[in-house]
Amino acid sequence: MRRPGLQGLQGLKLQAGGDGNRATMQRILIIEDHADIRRLIQLTLEFDDYEIHEEPDGERGLAAARRLQPDVILLDVMMPGRLDGLLVCRQLRADPALARSKVVMLSARGTAADIEMGLSAGADVYLVKPFSPLQLVDVLERLGRGEPVASSGEVPA
Repeated sequence: MRRPGLQGLQGLKLQAGGDGNRATMQRILIIEDHADIRRLIQLTLEFDDYEIHEEPDGERGLAAARRLQPDVILLDVMMPGRLDGLLVCRQLRADPALARSKVVMLSARGTAADIEMGLSAGADVYLVKPFSPLQLVDVLERLGRGEPVASSGEVPA
């Protein structure tokens, strides 16, 4: 489901391209089984430069990632079904077509071992729930600029 912010036009960035200026939005895929968390993320991001898609489980999320090739994937760790977030992340990282996609793991599990498992699976960032909307926006902005981002409990590089 695509949810562009404010009529889909406000705040679009103009980038010089080979064919002149073109509007671009950062494409984000939310893979999260809890509808209330997906909605919170949507509300947080809907007025910024994001094209938002969502899926409620790992299998559908993986298929959507392959189809959409998003800039950022917000990926819940604990999900029902055959594919949890760690397995989805490993499959995303094994797919050359998704090499440029950044993965932000979202989890209520926040021990050092949990964070290490997420980063070892290929996540770029691991955020522990509950995280603040401002923290999520900051992470996405930093990823968009190619800056280092610290996971919850880590010191920035």
